[in-house]
Amino acid sequence: MASVEIPSRTTSFAGEPQSVTAARIDADEFLYGLAQASPPTTPEHWDDILLVVTELAANAVQFAPGPFDLSMRRTFDGVHVTLHDTNPTPPAPRSFHPRTGGGGVGWHLIHALCDQVSVVTEGGGKDVHVFLPW
Repeated sequence: MASVEIPSRTTSFAGEPQSVTAARIDADEFLYGLAQASPPTTPEHWDDILLVVTELAANAVQFAPGPFDLSMRRTFDGVHVTLHDTNPTPPAPRSFHPRTGGGGVGWHLIHALCDQVSVVTEGGGKDVHVFLPW
């Protein structure tokens, strides 16, 4: 059986506000390369992955001090995204209050767009794993 290379990418970010944009750009570059070999089944899948990566990165910058790592890889039917940050506390849904400036939508949005979401905590932080269709 011939071995097939599974496209993947891992990038480290400083954890500063501009890291959110950098993570989104990194994800877009990964998806562009992936689409050359295997286009998404619908254009919305690309946009959903970018939105989820943006939310995960923004949460890491806001709630976990320090750097974070973003890993992306192709799966049989989608894309597996993992974000590792320095805060071992699992994310929790918050109430959304639009009259007071918003907030609290990201974790709900991640769960709505992803086929599967899991969090693995460890002493030095946590890994948030999400699986999205492609």
